[in-house]
Amino acid sequence: MIDETGSHVGIVPIEEALRRSEAAGLDLVEVSSAARPFVCRIMDYGNFKYEQAKKQRESKRKQHVTDVKEVKLRPRIDEHDYAVKMRNARKFLLQNDKVKFVMMFRGRERSHTEYGFKLLDRVVSELGALANVESRPQAEGRFLVMVVAPDPAGIKAEKARIEKEKKLQEQAATAEAKGAA
Repeated sequence: MIDETGSHVGIVPIEEALRRSEAAGLDLVEVSSAARPFVCRIMDYGNFKYEQAKKQRESKRKQHVTDVKEVKLRPRIDEHDYAVKMRNARKFLLQNDKVKFVMMFRGRERSHTEYGFKLLDRVVSELGALANVESRPQAEGRFLVMVVAPDPAGIKAEKARIEKEKKLQEQAATAEAKGAA
């Protein structure tokens, strides 16, 4: 048995252990049923359960679930549309989510999948250090699919660059405001 202070008492009959727990106003909890003799502890079981739930909530709060975000492309995508898709992919990667690029082919485009491969190579080169290619472009029916995962070092560098850029913009805005006044 282990008492309420956490010190080892030794082997005690069950009746004695129950009497001690009632005298302390606490619960007698069986800690290890596999051990012979059983290991019991005198504690406030409600408080123990509350602390466990609190620790579990705290650990859930700290973890990030990696989602797979999908970006759909076409082989003859316009430059502006491509820029928007890349901006979204970059945002997803900065949020530590994987990005699945899906190239869709229709009609005669299906016989010219090399354009899709070229476009996905361009995507990889533009994302550069921000992402690692998890699965190379693969043909799946009328689709060409590629998955990229965020690169921790690249993400850290990109976030630092963004912070530096924000500070420079703020400094320029304050200097402009002082000049106007």
